Order: sequence, then structure tokens, then C-alpha cells
Amino acid sequence: MIVPVSLGSRSYNITIGSGCLQHAGPLLATLQSAQQPISSAVVLTDANGLHLGYAECVAASIADAGIPARILSVAAGEQSKTIETANTLWEMLLEDGTDRKSVLVAVGGGVVGDLGGFVAATYARGIRFFQVPTTLLAQVDSSVGGKVGIDLSAAKNMVGAFHQPLGVLIDTATLETLPEEQYLSGLGEVVKYGVSLDADLFQLIETHIEPINRRDGIVLQKIVAACCQIKAKIVAEDEHETTGKRILLNYGHTFAHALEIASGYTILHGLAVSMGAIYAARLALRLGLVDDAFLQRQLDLHRALNLPVEFPSEFEPQQLVALMHRDKKAEFGKLRFVLPTGLGQCQVVENIESQHVF
Repeated sequence: MIVPVSLGSRSYNITIGSGCLQHAGPLLATLQSAQQPISSAVVLTDANGLHLGYAECVAASIADAGIPARILSVAAGEQSKTIETANTLWEMLLEDGTDRKSVLVAVGGGVVGDLGGFVAATYARGIRFFQVPTTLLAQVDSSVGGKVGIDLSAAKNMVGAFHQPLGVLIDTATLETLPEEQYLSGLGEVVKYGVSLDADLFQLIETHIEPINRRDGIVLQKIVAACCQIKAKIVAEDEHETTGKRILLNYGHTFAHALEIASGYTILHGLAVSMGAIYAARLALRLGLVDDAFLQRQLDLHRALNLPVEFPSEFEPQQLVALMHRDKKAEFGKLRFVLPTGLGQCQVVENIESQHVF
């Protein structure tokens, strides 16, 4: 299945299949031209990608397609999304002779994609990169749209760029080996799309709870494709988040990012989004944007999918609100939230006073 991302000269395709990692090389080879040949490929992964053999499979496929390939790896986890890790990678690329005709291929979850894209966007003032997401969260969200970056200690994804990939290759077979917590993290983002942007997707999830929980491959391909189509459409309309459309993808994220930072990034992003979406729905209820039935339906779906709905008790509301003021969406010292107005609908609500957040 092909999902196009229409961005003029920066357009690319999201290719979705099962058991298709070995097609990375031939696919990458088709993306070069006489004017823009690929001199080499740097396959960036983490410890998980090495252990499962995904990076080796992709690198071998690229080499078989006639493009020299080597593998670099970083530690698994959000702790790798730092300027220190980026600097280490820049130095390694320089030492290995990576040039402006090289391509960085990110094989892994959202951390690898965000970090790899940031390194690609900044090394030699920008080299090309290609996304091979192997977690559900990366497949439905972070690998699409060109947002790349690293974290600051007190603000998630605060340093970064918009750097669109050459393409995205999604192999849903990688979800079979995904640890349960990582799988649930991805489902947190999937449900986010349905609640805030697509009522049909929400209903698809509602009616396929059992196959989703057992990771049915056919259902997952449909869900991944649906999420990619939603995001591709929004990115095409608002690539750099300037018109107010793309920000709608951030439902639940103001709460989620604050929780991630407060936890020292020990809580997975999608699980934080799952909880954050419930708190955003409760805020919308207090503001009269939705009714009790809306909140209950969302709660029921989260619980049926074994998604968390309550913040751990050790995180104080005042602490989280203070962190929210550092969120990228905050403007003029005021908090802004993406809040639901109905199933599959949301809007940005501004000037929320701190005492009304929780």
C-alpha cells in the first residue's frame, strides 16, 4: 500500500507492507538520480534494532542494491535524544567520510527517527534521510511529516527542524516482536487520531478491539494506513505548522510532554499521550466543549485496549502546569491546548488559566 505525502518538490511516498524490510535497498536505489546519486548509506539504529536484526537486514539490502552501507547505533530510549548523542554521531559521520551525497537511514522507533533526522538535517548543512520505522508509534506518527529533533532537559523536542525524508518504508511484521509496553504506546497515538481527527477510525478501533489486542496483521495494516493518510493530508496542508492545522495532531500532548519531562522520560510517549488525552477530554468537559457521554466513550476504549487513563499519583498538578508553560505551543506566557469538540473534531483553545488545567 502506498500513501503519498504531497509537498511539491519534497513529496514522497509511505510504503506499507508486511515482511518488506528486505525491499529497503531496491526502494532506496529508485530514489536516486543522475543529478542526485547516493554515494553511501548510514543505517542508524539502537540496541533494539541491532538485537532483532532489523538494521542488518536493511543494510544488507542496501548493499545488495549497489549502495555501500554501514551501521551506527545509539542506546535505546529517549535519553539518546540529546545534543551530546548528536555530536557523537556528527563526529562519526565525519570520520567515516560521509558526504553530501550520502543518505542516513533511520531504522527503529521514534527516538531513532527523530535523532537521525535531526543529525541528517544538520550534518553538512543537510543530507538526505530515509525512514524505516519499526515500532507502532513511529509507523503511525513520528516517521511521517519531517519533524526531527532532540530534547532539552526541561522541554521535549525543543531543538529541531523540518526535514522531510526521501521516503518511508513501514513493515508491520516488526510489530510482532514489539514489547507489550511499546505496542500500547503506539496504540495511544492511534486512538488520539480517532478521537480528535477521524470518527471513522475511532469506530474502526472500537469494532476491532480483540484483533487489535492480539495484533492481527491485516487489521494493523488498515490502522497504520489510516493514520498515515490522516497525517499526510494535514502535513500537506500545513507542513511547517504555520496555519493552525498541523497543531491539531497534538491532542493530549501538552499534558503528555509535561508528564514525560517530570518522569525523566521514563514514561513512554504514547502512554503519556494516552493519559494526556483523557485529561484533555476532562478539561474540554469542564469548558463545555464535550459532554459526559463523549468522555465515557473515550475512557471505555482506552480501558478496552489496556491503555492508562490516570497520571501516577507522585506527579503534582502544580509541577506539571509549570512544565506546560515551557511547551512549544505556549504563547505570550499563556497555555494553549488542543481540545476535542466532538468525536473526530478538535480545536485549539487559548488563554487557559493555570488553576483550570486540572
